[in-house]
Amino acid sequence: MSHYLYAEGTVADIKKAAQHLELVFDEDGFAISYFEIDEDKGVWALSLYPQEEDLADVHARAKSELANLSVSLDLTEQKLDDVDWVTKSLEGLSTVEAGRFIIHGSHDADLDMRGHIPVQINAGQAFGTGHHGTTAGCLKVISEELRSFKPMRVLDLGTGSAVLAIGLAKLLKQEVIATDIDPISIETAKDNIRINKVHPFVKLAVAPGFKHPIFAEKGPFDLIVANILAGPLCSMAPELALHTSLGGRIILSGLLPHQRARVIAAYRQQGIKLLRTIEEDGWLVLVFEG
Repeated sequence: MSHYLYAEGTVADIKKAAQHLELVFDEDGFAISYFEIDEDKGVWALSLYPQEEDLADVHARAKSELANLSVSLDLTEQKLDDVDWVTKSLEGLSTVEAGRFIIHGSHDADLDMRGHIPVQINAGQAFGTGHHGTTAGCLKVISEELRSFKPMRVLDLGTGSAVLAIGLAKLLKQEVIATDIDPISIETAKDNIRINKVHPFVKLAVAPGFKHPIFAEKGPFDLIVANILAGPLCSMAPELALHTSLGGRIILSGLLPHQRARVIAAYRQQGIKLLRTIEEDGWLVLVFEG
C-alpha cells in the first residue's frame, strides 16, 4: 500500500487550495491534482501524492497552509492500492496525434497509421502515455524543431516510459541517451523500446540528475529534452547548461503557465537563450538555445 492526502469541498475552495499548494510545494517534486467527483452536488476533490517518507511533514504543512488560507477542507490520509493504474487507464484510450507522431496502445496496433511515425506505449509504472499535454506538446515541438535542426548527440532526461526517446530514435535513426532516477521507469522504458524496435538506438541508464558516467562519456549534447517539473528543472539549470553544446537546443516541459518566468530566469542566468514558448492543453513547452 502507498498513501496520499485527500480532501473534498466546493469548486471554489478546492481550486483555491490546489493553486496555493502548487506554489507552496512547487520545488518538492510531487503531483497535486484536483477534479470534479459529483457534478449534481458540485463536489470537487483535491489529492496530494508526496513520497511516503515525506507524508507526515507534507500533511502538517498543507493543513497549516489551508488554515491560513481560510478554506474549510478536511485533508486526510488515504491508502492507495498497489495497482498499475497507468496501464489500466491506457486500455481503451484513443490514439494521439502529436506532430509527425501518433501514439497508440497495443489495442490499436492494427490501425492505419500511414503518414505518421507510430509509437506504441504500454506505459506500466512510469510516466508518459502520450495523452498528457506535456508529452504531446514535447512531441509536437520535437517534430517542428528537427525539420531544420540536426542534432548528433541527444539526451532524454527523465525519460519515464521512454515515449520521447522512442520518438527521437524513430525520427533521427541514431543514438539517443535516455535516463531516469527511477529504476522501475527504466525497466518499463526497456520494454517499450523493444516493442518499438529501437533498442539498437536507445541507451538507458538509471541516473539521479547528471550523476552518472554516461553524461561525461556521451555529452555535451546537441539536444536535451526534459519533461519533468519546474522545481527540478530550475535546480538543474547549471548542470543542464554545462552538458549542452554551443548552439545546442534544450526542450523543457512539465511546466504550468505561472512557472514560466522562474524557469526562463534560471536558464537565462546560465547564458541560455529562450527561442520560443508553446502551450499545449494548459501546459508549457520552452525551447532554448545553448
